[in-house]
Amino acid sequence: MKVTAKKNEQIAKMTFASVYPHYVTKVEKKGRTKQELHQVIEWLTGYDENNLQSLIEEKATFEAFFQKANLHPNAHLIKGVICGYRIEDIEDEFEIYRQVRYLDKLVDELAKGRKMEKILREA
Repeated sequence: MKVTAKKNEQIAKMTFASVYPHYVTKVEKKGRTKQELHQVIEWLTGYDENNLQSLIEEKATFEAFFQKANLHPNAHLIKGVICGYRIEDIEDEFEIYRQVRYLDKLVDELAKGRKMEKILREA
């Protein structure tokens, strides 16, 4: 599937706070913890729990969320298909969309029981 400018804009305007509870539910339903979720988010973005809470409270859009983030230098190693999109094929002009899909892919890997060192691209 191809990302369109409209789709990129839709995702950019969504709030992190609207999606975060779904991430928590997804990982906890599969036996993982909120702490592990936060570890994954911190690895990708540099945000600790206090930063996350602030972003949730201010209802930051994904655009603002990723503009303020310090993306991990190994984020480009996140590959594969998520929501019908091959992450590595998402064009540079749709950077926000790619970054959201990075986060979705990490949450998905966590929920699927993948080892933390693999999720965090350490091995």
